[in-house]
Amino acid sequence: MKRPGKPKMRAAAKRGAAAAAASRPLAAVILAAGQGKRMHSDLPKVLQPLAGRPLLAHVIATAAGLKPAAMHVVYGHGGERVRAAFADSPVSWVLQAEQLGTGHALQQVAPQLRDDQLVLVLYGDVPLIRNATLSALLALAGSDSVALLTVMLEDPTGYGRVIRDARGRVRRIVEQKDAGARELRVRECNTGVLAAPAGRLKSWLARLKNDNAQREFYLTDVIAMAVREGVRVQPLIAPTATEVLGVNDKQQLAEVEAAYRREQALALMRAGVTLIDPARLDVRGTLEVGRDVEIDVNVVFEGRVKLADRVRIGANCFIRDAEFGADTRVFANCVIDGAVAGPRCSIGPFARIRPSSVLADGVHIGNFVEVKNTQVGQGSKANHLTYLGDSIVGSGVNVGAGTVTCNYDGVNKSTTHIGDGAFIGSGSMLVAPVRIGAGATIGAGSTITQDTPDHQLTLGRARQVSVPGWQRPRKRQS
Repeated sequence: MKRPGKPKMRAAAKRGAAAAAASRPLAAVILAAGQGKRMHSDLPKVLQPLAGRPLLAHVIATAAGLKPAAMHVVYGHGGERVRAAFADSPVSWVLQAEQLGTGHALQQVAPQLRDDQLVLVLYGDVPLIRNATLSALLALAGSDSVALLTVMLEDPTGYGRVIRDARGRVRRIVEQKDAGARELRVRECNTGVLAAPAGRLKSWLARLKNDNAQREFYLTDVIAMAVREGVRVQPLIAPTATEVLGVNDKQQLAEVEAAYRREQALALMRAGVTLIDPARLDVRGTLEVGRDVEIDVNVVFEGRVKLADRVRIGANCFIRDAEFGADTRVFANCVIDGAVAGPRCSIGPFARIRPSSVLADGVHIGNFVEVKNTQVGQGSKANHLTYLGDSIVGSGVNVGAGTVTCNYDGVNKSTTHIGDGAFIGSGSMLVAPVRIGAGATIGAGSTITQDTPDHQLTLGRARQVSVPGWQRPRKRQS
């Protein structure tokens, strides 16, 4: 019979261990030296893209969320290229010149670890691991305990097996190539992620041997060392197998990409977004959404995108670093990059909005219209086949089909100013630098090279000529 209060004592002990772990400064170590031969790529494995960012970028971001006192990245293959890709990241770089196993990788960083630190070991090719899972793992580690992240797999082939005793205590980890028939039947697998006190970890690393089938120094051997020294090994089974998926080839990269897409889609739907097909959405950055947002199929978001209340995004759109006000609608097949649209705008279909463009309230940008580095005032419209580049367009302007702001002379880019309430007739060429007056009307088919006055009709057409008797050239009959 259990003594009264014993569960409380165990809970208090767990809280005490968690507090002790929290009091230790955290050192995150990310192993990222692998070559990735199975990728068949000149790009180092940890630079392979996931949701538009390198695999390693996802791991660094997750580790940074734990606010470590130090973050070390062990690199090797493609080293300078890897370092250059993360030149602005707050990490220290440790070279593993020869890849002799995970234990050997930790040996390279050991001199930089302080004995009072808690060391968290992560992997540059395991990008989906969650901050919450790592926080739970760290809470199990302390000065006299090692926390080990494990995973239950239906098919554990290729993974090291976590071997427990009859009381369920972790005793050791056996790699696939060194496992016997009984051990191979174990479904609990090692993820490689662990947290350990630095002083003890360095002692274990110094005693690693490579007397195994692969002649490598296994980091997993420190688990058996800890058990022999009476150090508790606290296992934590990962909530899902998905978040500990590693990437070794293009097929696995695609599987992780699909898992990432599912995760992003679920988060959006939980936030109230209507997704016409959750499987056909790519979020490759940060997407902020208001209420009652709707997103159709095959939409790609990159960078930072903000969708206010009741924004609707049509099918097959690419949107990067953009912001849309409430009730704005983007129709199908638009490309929008580095732009801001106010409330109640209508964009597309088949429109392209390029960087540094700002659309005020109620602007209409229609089919096959391109806007670049242009401010468009409230209620203005360019509904068909138009190019607005380096322009300042006032409010209430109507830009007719086929209008072009001729802003580039081959060297310089000049500005076109269109005043409030102007009406630009179809097929007009506005040769910058030029000002179109407020309330002015430009006759269809005009080429405007000089400023036009307010509230007047301006025409700039060549004299029409018909040539009697002219014959169109004909091909010779063979």
